[in-house]
Amino acid sequence: MWETRAFVLRTARVPVLPAGQRSLRVLHLSDLHLTPGQRIKADFVRGLTDLGPDLVVVTGDFLAHHDAVGPVLDCLDELLDAPGAFVLGSNDYFAPIIKNPARYLLPSGQNRRQVGAVLPWRDLVAALAGRGWADLDNSRARIDVGGRVVAMAGVDDPHLHYDDLAVADEPPDPSVDIAIAIAHAPYLRVLDRFTASGWPLVLAGHTHGGQLRIPGKGALVTNCDLDTDRCRGLHQHHAGGRTAWMNVSAGLGTSPYAPVRFACRPEATLLTLESPPTGSDDPRV
Repeated sequence: MWETRAFVLRTARVPVLPAGQRSLRVLHLSDLHLTPGQRIKADFVRGLTDLGPDLVVVTGDFLAHHDAVGPVLDCLDELLDAPGAFVLGSNDYFAPIIKNPARYLLPSGQNRRQVGAVLPWRDLVAALAGRGWADLDNSRARIDVGGRVVAMAGVDDPHLHYDDLAVADEPPDPSVDIAIAIAHAPYLRVLDRFTASGWPLVLAGHTHGGQLRIPGKGALVTNCDLDTDRCRGLHQHHAGGRTAWMNVSAGLGTSPYAPVRFACRPEATLLTLESPPTGSDDPRV
């Protein structure tokens, strides 16, 4: 239970910008699962404003309580002044419920979705969009980030099968400075479609990094069909003869009915997008 409040900032450098461009800093947040009264988590998120990110991306599961929209907007307040984009996750639509933890050990196709009461997700979307953030649930947008154009595309929650993959079929406009795709849950069907269509960077969450990890082995489960070796951090994904970078956030929260983490501290991620090193086909991050 102590580890659920031991928040960390993870950093990574991603070589996805065209040659000669200056770096661009993207703050990736996911899985806040916020409830009223979670002061330590809210203070950590509020303090991320000091990083001065160029772009903020949240990959879903803001909420974990019917009355959490106000606290979410409060802790994100100053970050909402930066350009931003988001998608929703299953816990934005439905309140968490008590579940048998053993069900997470079942294969993804056999893990039946269980949902609670409907949450005020429309209020959340309206408030975020009202501050200028792009709602990318089965949608695309072009975002001005300090004079550079970022093409973005996203899908609604794949875990609930709300995703419409048609949004991923068209490649990004080659005239933009950078293209980023986002989803809440990193299901392979989503990663494959965005990668094969030429999106160079995909951001996701949902896995909680496994939440309970065994030192030396890693995660036991991902709560989707992504392999456990890539359920946290920056990796590459290959599909359709193309390669994309993929960042999966271990997230900032947990279900209020499973408030534990082990060897998997809650995190925010600051990604520095940059040009590949000259003459390198396999840049290291």
